Amino acid sequence: MAMSVWLNTKIVDPLIQILRNGAEPKQLAFSAALGFTLGIFPICGVTVLLCGMAIALLGPLSHSPTVLLANFIATPIELSLVVPFLRLGEAISGGPHFPLTSDALKKVLTGQASREVLFSIAHALLGWLVAAPIILATLYMLFLPIFKFLVPKFSSVSLSPRIQLHSHSEVKLKVRDV
Repeated sequence: MAMSVWLNTKIVDPLIQILRNGAEPKQLAFSAALGFTLGIFPICGVTVLLCGMAIALLGPLSHSPTVLLANFIATPIELSLVVPFLRLGEAISGGPHFPLTSDALKKVLTGQASREVLFSIAHALLGWLVAAPIILATLYMLFLPIFKFLVPKFSSVSLSPRIQLHSHSEVKLKVRDV
C-alpha cells in the first residue's frame, strides 16, 4: 500500500501533470530519453547537475520537468549499470580488469588502491560515453510512439491551435504606384 502511494505521488502524478501541460510528443520523448540517459551516468550524485546543464544548453528543445522526472526514475538503474559500463570501458581501452572483490573494497577504503580506482572510474565513464548515444536514440524511438499515444489522451491544451492571424476587416491592401 505504501509503495503504491509513493509511486503515485512521485512518478504517476508528475507524469500526468506533464502530459496535461500540452508539450509536443517529440519534445517529451527526447527529454525523457535525455533524462534517462544522463540519469545512468556512472558517477553517483552528478546526474542532476548534468541534467541541469543539459536543460540550460538545450533551452526550449528540452522539457525540464520531463528530463528531471526521467532522471529520478533512472536512479536505481544507474547503480546496476556501473559495473557493465566499467567492463565495457575496460574492453574498449584494453585496460586491466578491476577486481570487484571484498579484498579490492578493503584496499579502496584504506586508500591503497587509489590509482586502480581512478582507472576504473575512467573506464566506466568511457563505457557510458560509448553507450550513451545508442541508449539515447533507442529510448527516443521507444518513447516517441508512447508519448504520441499519451499526449492526446491527457492533454488539456490543443497541440496545434488554429489561431486566426488577421480578421478580414483588418487586412488592408497596399497599392504601389509604378
